[in-house]
Amino acid sequence: MDLLKTMRISASGLDAQGQRMRVISENLANKDSMGKTPEEDPYRRKVISFKNVLDREENITKVAVSNIGVDRSEFDLKFNPSHPAANADGYVKMPNVNSLIEVMDMKETQRSYQANLGAIEASKKMIMRTLDILRQ
Repeated sequence: MDLLKTMRISASGLDAQGQRMRVISENLANKDSMGKTPEEDPYRRKVISFKNVLDREENITKVAVSNIGVDRSEFDLKFNPSHPAANADGYVKMPNVNSLIEVMDMKETQRSYQANLGAIEASKKMIMRTLDILRQ
C-alpha cells in the first residue's frame, strides 16, 4: 500500500530533522566555548547536510544525513587582554556560532518536522478511513 511507503518516507524525514536539531542544540550550547590558550581554537560551528537514499527493498527514496561537518568561516575576535586565550594584541578568538542563525535554523527544522508529522497523520487517517469503508 502506497500510504505505508509515504509514512516510511516521512519517518525518515523525522529522523533527519531530529539529528539536525541535535546539531543546532550542540552549536547553541557551545556558543561561548573558547580555547584555553592563544593557540587553541574555540568551538567551531557544526553543519549538517542531507542526501537522498534509495531503499531498494521498499522501492522508495528516503532522506538521510549525508555529513556532519564544520563551518570553516573565520572566528570573530573580541578584545579581552585578561583572558588566558588572548593573543599578544589582547584579542580572543570567539566561536563562529551566530545565535540568530541557529534559532532560524531551529525554526526551519521545527517546521520540517511538523510537516513530516502532518504527512504521517494524514496517511494514518486515510488508512483508517479505508479500513472503515471496507468494514461496511
